[in-house]
Amino acid sequence: MRNILIIGAGRSSSSLIKYLLDKSSSENLHITIGDLSVENAEQKINNHPNASAMKLDVFNEVERIDAIQKSDIVISMLPAHLHIEVAKNCIEFNKHMVTASYISKEMKALDEEAKQKGLIFMNEIGLDPGIDHMSAMDVIDRIREEGGKMLLFESFCGGLVAPESDTNLWNYKFTWNPRNVVLAGQGGASKFIQEGAYKYIPYHKLFRRTEFLTINGSGQFEAYANRDSLKYRSIYGLDDIPTMYRGTVRKVGYSRAWNVFVQLGMTDDSYTIEDSENMSYRDFTNSFLAYSPSDSVELKFRSYLKIDQDDIMWEKFVELDIFNGNKKVELKNATPAQILQKILMDSWTLQPDDKDMIVMHHKFGYQDKDGKHQIESSMIIKGDDQTYTAMAKTVGLPVAMATLKILNGDITTPGVQLPINKEVYEPILKELEDYGINFVEKKVPYLGYNPEGVIG
Repeated sequence: MRNILIIGAGRSSSSLIKYLLDKSSSENLHITIGDLSVENAEQKINNHPNASAMKLDVFNEVERIDAIQKSDIVISMLPAHLHIEVAKNCIEFNKHMVTASYISKEMKALDEEAKQKGLIFMNEIGLDPGIDHMSAMDVIDRIREEGGKMLLFESFCGGLVAPESDTNLWNYKFTWNPRNVVLAGQGGASKFIQEGAYKYIPYHKLFRRTEFLTINGSGQFEAYANRDSLKYRSIYGLDDIPTMYRGTVRKVGYSRAWNVFVQLGMTDDSYTIEDSENMSYRDFTNSFLAYSPSDSVELKFRSYLKIDQDDIMWEKFVELDIFNGNKKVELKNATPAQILQKILMDSWTLQPDDKDMIVMHHKFGYQDKDGKHQIESSMIIKGDDQTYTAMAKTVGLPVAMATLKILNGDITTPGVQLPINKEVYEPILKELEDYGINFVEKKVPYLGYNPEGVIG
């Protein structure tokens, strides 16, 4: 049998594992799942005869090497910074490798060696990055083949809560790593280009510069800019494109309210708060406000942030219990961001019956011999339950499909790569449709940003 090693059996791995188990008999596969929690791995396998679970500590070099040597291909579902040691072992023992994570500098440095050994290191083959690359290149290549010149590319993606499970005033719940949500947008200015004009948004302004989107009959959304949209020009072969923008999708109103946390400093992860474990939620909120011998925390909060009492945004903060003097933080030496995450998890954790939803939306503007045109392409996916979430499906299925296609020799180009070549994206997008993951395309009038041609 052909052996597939999956390292990491977290939330995003459920659909990945199920896909490979379902194919295991017909494709002659044995799937080994290594995780720090063997119970977690066993639960995902559910006594399937073509799979085995093992305790695997990725920091234990002997365990790691032994598991990799016994495999034909390795899927790493570890946190991104842990892929590199696995990748080096894959180079050493001539194993292909697949991850859903962004290509790091360290991973990119292995490209030449991987090519020399004929090894495929497929990265960025999850949702975002992943399905965004494949669906974008599918349309961009089509436009080019028909003689069009790209003028505009915008791409938006967000992990949200399904409408039937949307039970809070923020219209949001955690569908992936809460820490990443709290820290979103930090680490430098967001960079993009609009009509040939370079634009930069510093973190403290990020959530007040949003775009509004109406997506495929699913209502209105907003998006804030991702950190670096400019690097995708070279990735997609669009070095001369006048407009390139990538953003994160939320329901309208989220960003304006989230900006309050940014302005207060509650998303800061660079220092710890004294005696944080004994603080109440109210103490935490008050620690960012000026001292007053007479004014309440609520009054200081509204006054400082210029929030009227009848502003709908005010109720969002009341709902989160940030003024509760009885709830304790209970985190020792915690940063503001860690405390804020704990507070939000009280309200934003998905309940057992909740379903998540993935929204992806692309805009393609181009010019051909007949004039300027625009295509909008949208994908909306709902989760089945808490195991087979929309996030798990859209991250895990492309990873699984790419793995099998590499094993079967359908994907052959070696090296450290992302899925922007036809041999990768065409068959995977086609197969994803069998699982209900498909895009709805429509032609709309070319909008652009600058119909009068004035520099913006």
